[in-house]
Amino acid sequence: MTICYIHTMNQKDKILEFLKRNKSVSGHELSRFLSISRQALNKHLKVLIQKGLVVKNGKTRNAAYSLAGKIKPEKRLKKQCILEGLEEHKVFNEVALQLNFRKNLSNNVLHIVNYVFSEILNNAIEHSKSENCNIEIVLDQYNCNFIIRDYGIGIFYSIYKKFDLSDEISAIGELIKGRTTTMKEKHSGEGVFFSSKSGDIVTFRSHKITLTFDNRKKDIFIEEKRHINGTEVKFSISRASKRNLENIFKQYAPEAYNYRFEKTKVFVNLFQTEFVSRSEAKRLLFGLEKFKEIVLDFKGVKLIGQGFADEIFRVFKKEHPNIIIKTENLNPVITFMIKHVVDNKN
Repeated sequence: MTICYIHTMNQKDKILEFLKRNKSVSGHELSRFLSISRQALNKHLKVLIQKGLVVKNGKTRNAAYSLAGKIKPEKRLKKQCILEGLEEHKVFNEVALQLNFRKNLSNNVLHIVNYVFSEILNNAIEHSKSENCNIEIVLDQYNCNFIIRDYGIGIFYSIYKKFDLSDEISAIGELIKGRTTTMKEKHSGEGVFFSSKSGDIVTFRSHKITLTFDNRKKDIFIEEKRHINGTEVKFSISRASKRNLENIFKQYAPEAYNYRFEKTKVFVNLFQTEFVSRSEAKRLLFGLEKFKEIVLDFKGVKLIGQGFADEIFRVFKKEHPNIIIKTENLNPVITFMIKHVVDNKN
């Protein structure tokens, strides 16, 4: 009867039942009992630990798992704020006090959460034209997460209209370069850029576009989802993260440039994997004359045409001789085309 009962359970229930009977077990014992891989087991354990049902003692292969003596549910806080007259630092201080951030987050993570939360909320206050916004903060055993959602014009639409772009998708390219702002008199355009680099996963969703920065994989993803009004920003960072806000700033505002935001990185494959024309190159280069150093990441790009390469590595370089252009993740075809253009530019 016991065997039949266990086989009708889902994997998480089986883990809990096994721990009831065995007090403390290793990951190897659980994996063998369930006949699943350690990777699959870890996914189930992570959920159970987040819910406060299971406790992990020790690290890596020597870790042991047991039932939690007292369930510690995740901490969650929801707020709705009227944006007119709202001061972002006061909201963060209130949230930090209620969730006891100073005790529950390391200093480096606290500084990052403070910076990104304040920048995103300020963006809603100054740019969204929304009357109010919803805020949700979740602190679980692994991560600190928050969502800020306004109901205004939308972040991509705002950039699209300001710079007279062809569509909202084009606004993504400007956003990820940095130093793009619709209010130059008040903002440098750096806040959203550095916010996108600071978490493990940072997602901007507006209208039908979802833009995700996965900084663990060092990649960017674009999805089309159902239409939503306004802008929703989701931020997540591990409570054990070693990320440091100062190091993130130095990466793009290094000492060589007197700590000014003069360096940016552009993911060339953001919209397509083949680039041929000069017009495509001009679209990519729009706004990059503001920087002293540009890193072009060609990861995932299959080929580029001579016109595209010539516009970047000869025409643009001739017009802006003091700008340093670096490249990453070139395949042999792209390497040949760039070399061909550079060798023949004179």
